Amino acid sequence: MLLTLDLVGIFVFAISGGLVAVRNQLDIVGVVGLAMATGLGGGVIRDLVIGAVPPPAIEDWRYLLVPVIGGLVTFAWHPAVERLERVINVFDAFGLGLFCVAGALKAQEFGLGPAPSAALGMLTGVGGGIIRDLLVGRVPVIFRYGELYAIPALAGAAVAATGVELGIDPAVMIGPAAAVTIGWRLLAIRRGWAAPVPRTGPDQPPATG
Repeated sequence: MLLTLDLVGIFVFAISGGLVAVRNQLDIVGVVGLAMATGLGGGVIRDLVIGAVPPPAIEDWRYLLVPVIGGLVTFAWHPAVERLERVINVFDAFGLGLFCVAGALKAQEFGLGPAPSAALGMLTGVGGGIIRDLLVGRVPVIFRYGELYAIPALAGAAVAATGVELGIDPAVMIGPAAAVTIGWRLLAIRRGWAAPVPRTGPDQPPATG
């Protein structure tokens, strides 16, 4: 169950990483490397924190193969992938939902409580994107002005962690918890919702972080 969630999320995030690499005019090594960093980064961070070593991303060949395929697909057919950017945003929202739920559930399997499990679930969802953006020298998406990304991830992870803590079967929690993140993220994109930002005085410029 968690393996399937992980692999689907990895592929989706790998494509988003590959697109960023193409836009920054990286070669095939850069495209595949950035796809792997985006797809695997959040999960590796989670596994190192909870002591799941060596991380499956290193130990299991499927975790390595999936982002490589995602990177190669993006490299070979990036014009077509670019035209599907709206679809990619939808898949990215699904990847975020799957990753944050999988991260929270795995953290609980290792004995963590609901709060740290939810935090690690969020980190699983956003960690790869942070690494991707830092590698190409841009401000990570979750830190950009008003970007509503990490909050939906935390909400979905919290729903999953809380449900399991209350005794609900993890398999039952996957759908509702992921739906919270996916739905919130897609609505934010469609309606232009933004995260709260500090109020500024009349002589102060708007915050940009």
